[in-house]
Amino acid sequence: MSSYEKQRPIAVDLFAGAGGMTLGFEQAGFDVLAAVEIDPIHCATHKFNFPMWSILCKDITKISGSEIRNNSSIGDREIDAVIGGSPCQGFSTMGKRDVGDPRNSLIYHFQRLVGELKPKYFVMENVPGLAAGKHKELLHILIDDYRKIGYRVEENYQILNAANYGVPQDRKRLFLIGCRQDLELPKYPDPITYLSKVYVKSSNSTRYKNHRNLPPVPTVWDAIRDLPEVENYQELLERDWVKAKYRECESYYARLLRGIESWKDDFSYTREYDRQILSSSLRTKHSQECRERFAAVAQGEKEPIGRFYKLHQEGVCNTLRAGTDGSRGAYTSPRPIHPIAPRCITVREGARLHSYPDWFRFHVTKWHGFRQVGNSVPPLLAKAVGAQIMKALDVKPRSPNLKLSKGDDLLLQLNLTAAKKHEFLNLS
Repeated sequence: MSSYEKQRPIAVDLFAGAGGMTLGFEQAGFDVLAAVEIDPIHCATHKFNFPMWSILCKDITKISGSEIRNNSSIGDREIDAVIGGSPCQGFSTMGKRDVGDPRNSLIYHFQRLVGELKPKYFVMENVPGLAAGKHKELLHILIDDYRKIGYRVEENYQILNAANYGVPQDRKRLFLIGCRQDLELPKYPDPITYLSKVYVKSSNSTRYKNHRNLPPVPTVWDAIRDLPEVENYQELLERDWVKAKYRECESYYARLLRGIESWKDDFSYTREYDRQILSSSLRTKHSQECRERFAAVAQGEKEPIGRFYKLHQEGVCNTLRAGTDGSRGAYTSPRPIHPIAPRCITVREGARLHSYPDWFRFHVTKWHGFRQVGNSVPPLLAKAVGAQIMKALDVKPRSPNLKLSKGDDLLLQLNLTAAKKHEFLNLS
């Protein structure tokens, strides 16, 4: 790492997944030198997209702060931020909301590692259900425990909607922010866009009042209109990429994600990639009956049999959900229906609706790819939070000199057995 990059604040990402939070903090100006993730498939994808940093493939309940330091380039350096969002099924209003769910204990392992790593700041993301019902008491106990290990916590914690930060998705998440006792608490980010309308049903839309004269959030059509129609490419029945002809790109949001334009406040590393390649776009083989059923559904409504939601091109996406892995039943959350084509959206279209740039790649299968998107924090939301931590650090963010070439495609093709054995693993 050059001395120039060493001037960037450093962070650790816990429960990193494919890297939505990592990317957002990178865009805000951080070097996320270490990430911890238990799923080897996610670890491989993370390594593909962030080859310059360490991904530690290990159960967070079995890793220590010293292991994180010693198996990355952090060493004895002071850490500016520990970030992450633990698995949330135990808190989610979509599930059983089981206070005794063992996954709920993971937030205490996040706290334990904050105590061991002693960062200046921490950011913990979770579902809004953590601040409701019986879980609210658990959250207050958690906040009190942070005080005992020397951290101040913003008790007026906020639930942030990704749509208020430029993401074309109605996705609300709780963010708990804290700092060491000798520092000042960061502020929560102000909205930069607003939801003008959310289509729940075409005849009954929910509207949100704009209080700050902010620009509207990009629409579904702003996000995906320029993408090539996957059904025009037979190759995408067998693989997840093809050289394709993109449509005219009229949307500024799409131009940003394609790399045609760039955000003035994006301090991420430049990735070199072929902009003619449409990636993460393996097609789904729908039956003719299914296609007819999808075509008959009005935009903004649900298909009556499978309960698939059909996106409204003038609205925003509903919350993209990940489903569960094989250890919890391998449940697949229904993917939205494309607003025009009679099919479910592709992983790339989901990634656009989640604010991932087109250079970011996912596992080649739809199952893992959608799980990686739906499990992650939208990068633009993470970037907005990361920018506030940067302000609290009183550091001017810097763009790095290093340009990163395309990663090893093999990392995106590994099955679970191969991923467990691959050399990218930093810990056994």
